Amino acid sequence: MSRILTFLTRRRGHGGRWHWTDVVTWVWLVGGTVLMFGPALWLISSSLKGPAQLAEFPPTLLPYVQEVVTVEGHAQPLPLFTVTLDDGSTRVMAQVRRVGANAQMIDPANPAERLNVPIANRTPVRHVGVATSNYTDPFLAFDFLRYLWNSVFVTTVATLLTLLTNSMAAFALSKYRFRGRDAVLLVIVGTLMVPLSVILVPLYSVVSATGLMNSLWGVILPTIATPTGVFLLRQYMLTIPDDLIEAARMDHASEWQIYWRIILPLTAPALAVLAIFSVVWRWNDFLWPLIVLSRRELYTLQIGLNTYAGELNVQWHYILSMTVVTMIPVVLVFVFLQRFITTGIAGAGVK
Repeated sequence: MSRILTFLTRRRGHGGRWHWTDVVTWVWLVGGTVLMFGPALWLISSSLKGPAQLAEFPPTLLPYVQEVVTVEGHAQPLPLFTVTLDDGSTRVMAQVRRVGANAQMIDPANPAERLNVPIANRTPVRHVGVATSNYTDPFLAFDFLRYLWNSVFVTTVATLLTLLTNSMAAFALSKYRFRGRDAVLLVIVGTLMVPLSVILVPLYSVVSATGLMNSLWGVILPTIATPTGVFLLRQYMLTIPDDLIEAARMDHASEWQIYWRIILPLTAPALAVLAIFSVVWRWNDFLWPLIVLSRRELYTLQIGLNTYAGELNVQWHYILSMTVVTMIPVVLVFVFLQRFITTGIAGAGVK
């Protein structure tokens, strides 16, 4: 802990004084931290609020809950407010109803006493509270587990197939010499400039003709070959000495054994990077599953969350809470594989 504090309090100036570069560094780091983690923290905080708190302006960082009181003669609990009276004193009163810019207030201890108070003179009595129903209701009234399983299946299978097919293509383009190899690589990389919206119609026709509509395989198979993955793995495989392959061939190893037992283990950092990218792509994919899937029981999680956005009503409290849940698997994958990112990207850039 002392080493961390020493690192954070270290100054470039003499005698521990602040240097202008120290100020710029701290502003840059603090500002970057806020920009990176601020939206995520705001999302988590908003997911713990009820519909009324989400509609408040100005918004608050912490989730507050309106305190209520049961008053004799009223079937429903009434919200409590701190009312500022004309003489400057304050009282805690319950609101019966609001009419325009005024609110009808009563004393919970003496319901017969009623006052008409301008809404500007009252402040809600609130305390910090967590709306746990935002997380529990979708599991009870929403087929969340089915959608979660569909997303896990699509993401896992698509990632494994992506790693297999892209690594095989990268192996061929990096370790075999044949006429037109550079042209093939150029065509593959060139497809990065073609957006998905351009090929949606022909891709839909192919999937429909092969009978993969309303099937999770129709979501998986068209997206497993990625030019980014082929290029990343090829650049990393170029750093592997060809002498290893020649030595394996002299020991009568087959090409599949060379690929499976030598190339893949040595390419583990780049494969980890591609796995992270693939998980993020597949888990957050919305457009293509929306086109392929029309049966509700086959929806992925991102498509299932769309059911909370109706034509006239958007249940933001459920959308926000389930969005937090959908972030958890991606964060876990990144935490476990993040140590390979620097190695994989650095190695892919060295030929």
